[in-house]
Amino acid sequence: MPSRVLRRPLLLLLVPCAALLAWGLAAAQSQDFTDKKAPAPPPAAPAKLAGMEACGECHSDKVEQLARTAHGRTGHTTPDGALACETCHGPGSEHIEGGGDATKIRSFKKLSPPDVVAVCLTCHEQGENSHWKGSPHDNRALSCLSCHQIHPEKEVPEHLLAKQTEFATCTSCHMRRKASLYRSGHMPMREGTMRCTSCHNPHGSTGPTLLKQASINENCYTCHAEKRSPVLWEHPPVREQCTNCHDPHGSLHPRLLVAKVPRLCQQCHDETRHPTQPYSDASPGPEFFPGSRMFDRGCLNCHSMIHGSNHPAGMRFLR
Repeated sequence: MPSRVLRRPLLLLLVPCAALLAWGLAAAQSQDFTDKKAPAPPPAAPAKLAGMEACGECHSDKVEQLARTAHGRTGHTTPDGALACETCHGPGSEHIEGGGDATKIRSFKKLSPPDVVAVCLTCHEQGENSHWKGSPHDNRALSCLSCHQIHPEKEVPEHLLAKQTEFATCTSCHMRRKASLYRSGHMPMREGTMRCTSCHNPHGSTGPTLLKQASINENCYTCHAEKRSPVLWEHPPVREQCTNCHDPHGSLHPRLLVAKVPRLCQQCHDETRHPTQPYSDASPGPEFFPGSRMFDRGCLNCHSMIHGSNHPAGMRFLR
């Protein structure tokens, strides 16, 4: 009787173990069968280059337009040997075999701005374009096609711009700057003497507001070298940045000033007890002479060296 009692627990342990072992063997056999039954499909053959002549059979207008540009005349090829159309649109053999299937070729009308930029940067990633990634125009989801056209229908503009001039291309978005440039005092951009790219690099820069130089003053000094510091007597707002007093895009005041003199100077300087102020014991106080601010209402009549002076006695910028 005791031996029978001991055998029952052993049987109860052996039955689940045997069932688990049988299930593992069946799973392994089914896995092996599945792997043998469904082999991995072979990789599809890559599309082949068709050549520019093959593209011209259907897109003759685009080929003619491209031939007038630097892209059509260049002899440089991509690592896979693509030239002209297929440099940007990719191999076109599957597109041709599919009867013009737009899904078989790279169509820029369906690409997102980052994808368009990625294609252009395969060739234009150096020089002035090296700071495009992370630039203000890049962060605003603009692409190269926002400002440039690859297949110009009419006359080929400079740098393949979207408009016929750089001024028209930039001001199509920067309307406030365009309004400033139509003021009486303005940079000579409308006349063609200067351009937006004279100061800015639209493809990105290390300076503020896409300036070519590291600071506003350094950018201004490229033309106005006579205003460059250091000097013996410095004017703090001039040393800080030129735009404290000047609007570089345009102003209604002389010398592109942001306000008319003496109001501009009075933003920092209090004219009370100034030598030109009619204030004495015999005359009423300055509050009775609201129009008598300064002689001929111009600070620069005396303080002519307002950008800084190298004269030993030039502390007041008088000489």
